[in-house]
Amino acid sequence: MKRIVFFLILLCIASSCRISYSFRTASINYDLTKTLYIGHFVNQAPLVYPPLEQRFNEEMQDMFTRNTRLQLVNQNGDMEIEGEIVGYELTPLAVQEDAFASETRLTMTVRMRFRNNKTDEPDIEERISAQRTFPSNTMFDAVQDELIAELIDEIVDQIFNATMSNW
Repeated sequence: MKRIVFFLILLCIASSCRISYSFRTASINYDLTKTLYIGHFVNQAPLVYPPLEQRFNEEMQDMFTRNTRLQLVNQNGDMEIEGEIVGYELTPLAVQEDAFASETRLTMTVRMRFRNNKTDEPDIEERISAQRTFPSNTMFDAVQDELIAELIDEIVDQIFNATMSNW
């Protein structure tokens, strides 16, 4: 009898608890805001990897097309995002006793400016960086494309959250 009462109490407690998660991709007033201009992010980094600029710009447009109902326009959008790729660099890390680095860090930095022409919110200007570490005994050419894809995804995600999400 005590076991039945215990299980009934436990069942009542468990059923009264509720955990709810909600993730919003964008918090945009579509009645007010209909268009988005994404300027071409030019690669101004001292170390230039030719495919970087095109891949970054394509991923920016894809992210906003997939996750918002905003129409991309070539100029004068209700919202505007512009910027430059200002950093793409390799840094040796974890120097060993033989004075060689055991790891290398690849860092990508983007300067981004955002303006919402339909609200009184202040403009946003940020430097956004992402980095990945790889073993120094690995040829950079062998991992560069994979690392670039990860860095671009992370930076575009940060830009999207900084401009479209109301966190």
